[in-house]
Amino acid sequence: MPKPTVVPLQPLQPFKPAQPPASESAQRGGMRLKHVVESQQFTVPLLMELFERSRGMEHVVARGGTLDYQNRIMTALFYEPSTRTRLSFEAAMHRLGGRVLSTENAGAFSSEIDGEQVEDSIRIIGSYSDVIVIRHPEDHGARRAAEVSPVPVINAGDGNGGQHPTQALLDLYTIYRQRPLNGLSVAIIGELDKGRTARSLAYLLAKFERVKMFFVSPPQLQMKQDILDYLDQHGVRYELESDIDRVIGEVDVVYQTRIRPERMRDTSGLGRYAIDSKVVQRMKADALILHPLPRTVELDKSVDADPRAMYFRQAMNGLYVRMALLTMLLDKEQSAGNASWLETR
Repeated sequence: MPKPTVVPLQPLQPFKPAQPPASESAQRGGMRLKHVVESQQFTVPLLMELFERSRGMEHVVARGGTLDYQNRIMTALFYEPSTRTRLSFEAAMHRLGGRVLSTENAGAFSSEIDGEQVEDSIRIIGSYSDVIVIRHPEDHGARRAAEVSPVPVINAGDGNGGQHPTQALLDLYTIYRQRPLNGLSVAIIGELDKGRTARSLAYLLAKFERVKMFFVSPPQLQMKQDILDYLDQHGVRYELESDIDRVIGEVDVVYQTRIRPERMRDTSGLGRYAIDSKVVQRMKADALILHPLPRTVELDKSVDADPRAMYFRQAMNGLYVRMALLTMLLDKEQSAGNASWLETR
């Protein structure tokens, strides 16, 4: 099969969305964030506000950062190791001029090993900090923290099959910088039943018009029913697939995630869920390839040079999005008179 002509993607050329209806525009000025716990919190207008701020953060970083938040402290409270997410948040706070308290082994070294509850830990840490970024091993661990915290809480991944909303936000921002979000067709590939990033991204994509998702996974690792029920309730189209070849040529975005071999009944079938130079040849010329990283065998290094590969730019976008989120939570005008964070679900 002849290799298709690849149309180079234009760096940093954003899609300019149409003006939202007047009712949405009016809402934007009154929207507030108190915590970032799950993707369902975000409305389309709030996403657009976040993305506008993220664009601004690209310029802030380009000029070396700012000192606007030099009196603010962020605590990165990680009960599980996560080099990329933790360093991204820490870099974001430093670029804003703020300071950071951090632990990547809170589960091993905190008083919780002696029976202290996460709620008590959060109440105390909240007295030291202006914002808490938490990664917790339990489902709804971030929600528990947010319910008692005196300061904003950001979910940096919770549970084994929970959510990772900030990863999904930077994934969506990466797509937004290249093409319209309405009308997208997206293949989400990998270990989906416990994939926090895939689950969070599905919730966000469902907010846009005429979106179709293809969940490509071994049957035993397919997307959980709670996500499918949510999509059904909101009239979002999706299909369940077990072979990447069936959809690779028709989607606008390929969102590749890993599959842990120990979760496969037959590891010889892993190749059906992997992307290499041969698979890329069958993609649309202007399709995008995303991966939340880290990767293993599911994304070959031969793909890195392809102009459609967005994953390293995607990681950089995480800095801008997390900077923007921090400002939305820390700005005085954002924190005064906040409504309940659950109201936007």
